[in-house]
Amino acid sequence: MLDQLWSNLDQYFNEMIDIRRYLHMHPEISFQEVKTAAFIKKYYQDLGIEIRENVGGNGLVAKIIGELPGPTVALRADFDALPIQDEKDVAYKSTVPGVMHACGHDGHTATLLVLAKVLNQHRHLLNGNVVLIHQHAEEYAPGGALSMINDGCLEGVDVIFGTHLWASEPVGKIQYRSGPIMAAADRFEIRVHGEGGHGAQPHKTKDAILIGSQIVTNLQQIISRKVDPVSSAVVSVGSFVAENAFNIIANSAKLIGTVRTFDEDIRTQIEKEIDNVIKGTCLMNNAEYEYDFFRGYPAVVNHHDETEFLRENASQVPGVYEVEETPLQMGGEDFAYYLQHVKGTFFFTGAKPAHSEDVYPHHHPKFDIDEKGMLIAAKTLCKATIQYQLDYRESHELNLNK
Repeated sequence: MLDQLWSNLDQYFNEMIDIRRYLHMHPEISFQEVKTAAFIKKYYQDLGIEIRENVGGNGLVAKIIGELPGPTVALRADFDALPIQDEKDVAYKSTVPGVMHACGHDGHTATLLVLAKVLNQHRHLLNGNVVLIHQHAEEYAPGGALSMINDGCLEGVDVIFGTHLWASEPVGKIQYRSGPIMAAADRFEIRVHGEGGHGAQPHKTKDAILIGSQIVTNLQQIISRKVDPVSSAVVSVGSFVAENAFNIIANSAKLIGTVRTFDEDIRTQIEKEIDNVIKGTCLMNNAEYEYDFFRGYPAVVNHHDETEFLRENASQVPGVYEVEETPLQMGGEDFAYYLQHVKGTFFFTGAKPAHSEDVYPHHHPKFDIDEKGMLIAAKTLCKATIQYQLDYRESHELNLNK
């Protein structure tokens, strides 16, 4: 059965490429993916597959009803783009100024659509159902996953699998990790209120730039001196704004940064420690401040049994030559929310461009993927779906015969 499914995926690979390139040329940013959602809806309607639109916003949920009893497996793909100008010199370059698929979500969508087509053709052999979650707004918190879950996208689902095309790793490599795999991604804003004045008379001022600079330096001590060294965490200031004339001492400054953690207790600890650092620094300088901490996505925490299942089965997929444990990734993903509600696992599928002199990272203006990675992703998700249902059926038949 799997050989036939994989063969069909090979046959439709050019269609997968066409879908990906169409979406790449017509990207839409988070929460504005109206045309993309319409494209996905039409694809399923043309296949005669049940689909529900406007799930939690612009999300869609399709369902393939297997003709044999068994569990319901969910597969997820995101489809939003980023506010980045596409700088690649390719025929499928984005046609929307300032917007591009710089993270592979177009490839995720193409992968899931064609896989759905193949699974639907063989639904008479499915030992259960397959739910296909097309999620909007992964790139921008609060994201689309939580609203889709609240709107019922996981109802009746027994397990969920998801993958991310990973441009840093070659095609044919699958990376997995049990437990935490991607970090919680939070944002903080600090506003320092000093007293401005003439640059020639600093003694009559409370220099917001100097105070802000001290805060940036002092924040680095949180990780090195407050957090257990065996735990992974990051505190980074990405923006420091205090615009003035060259001879004016700043009255105020604004700092924006991010915190990345894997442990909820450490996440809460760092939120408090940042406040302590700001409070102490401003007290020393007799300045005022405002501090806001915005919680983004929680850490992605894979379930052990489902991750081991994925690891064992991925090695049997045609085209996969290596299955390895990935290091912890500090990037964030709202796939985390699905795993808080049902068991499952999230993994990386290599898609490193093979013939490019330069390999650009995710979210770069020249980001691209090797499209062969989509085929590997489709076959791996296919294997996970079919094998999970077969194993479930065999285990239940064994229990019934005891």
